[in-house]
Amino acid sequence: MTEPRDSTTPATPTTPPTAVLWDFGGVFSSSPFDAFAQYEQAHGLPDGFLRQVNATDPDRNAWARLERAEVSAAQFDRLFADESAALGHRVPGADVIRLLFGEIRPEMLAAVRHCKAHGLRVACITNNLGDLGPDAVSPERARAWTEVVAEFEQVFESSKLGMRKPEPRIYTHACAALGVAPPDCIYLDDLGINLKPAKALGMRTIKVVSAAQALAELETMVGFALRP
Repeated sequence: MTEPRDSTTPATPTTPPTAVLWDFGGVFSSSPFDAFAQYEQAHGLPDGFLRQVNATDPDRNAWARLERAEVSAAQFDRLFADESAALGHRVPGADVIRLLFGEIRPEMLAAVRHCKAHGLRVACITNNLGDLGPDAVSPERARAWTEVVAEFEQVFESSKLGMRKPEPRIYTHACAALGVAPPDCIYLDDLGINLKPAKALGMRTIKVVSAAQALAELETMVGFALRP
């Protein structure tokens, strides 16, 4: 593994990256938004309704508070139901939690391993739900997620840190812990709102729309192949 570049040395756009930081859900796993859409269709909800609930008062709503571990799963179940009811349709928070843990994308897992093999630092910055995990779906899903998590040097979890994306401090915390400067990092996320603060700090960013698209952009940035 290569040593991190001196964080006091300013990076330039041509400086090779030394670290790749990854979101998890929607990057390594299938998008929860696809699961949201299927749930909405099955339950007669308007298209985009669950995202609307999450986007209402986004820094203080039940979703944000759960990701900062300020409320329990039981409290979230009730709070989300009340927030969704206020927007016209009551949805139990417990239902939403089960939609978050999609299938792992094997090509993304392979890409992390390629990055490590080429000496890049790899870490994860994730808004997560504390003890709530993919075992809510199945033991098999939990094992698949655990296999990915084991590849990271560090995992920065909102529920443990008490800070969450898109708060800039979670990105600066991750960089400080890794000993890298933000301009030396590439950051991948499926949400533009989470990419904006990373980019403002100087990170190179990739919005993950699909695995193929994201890996093509990442290959250009790192300068080596990530796919067969």
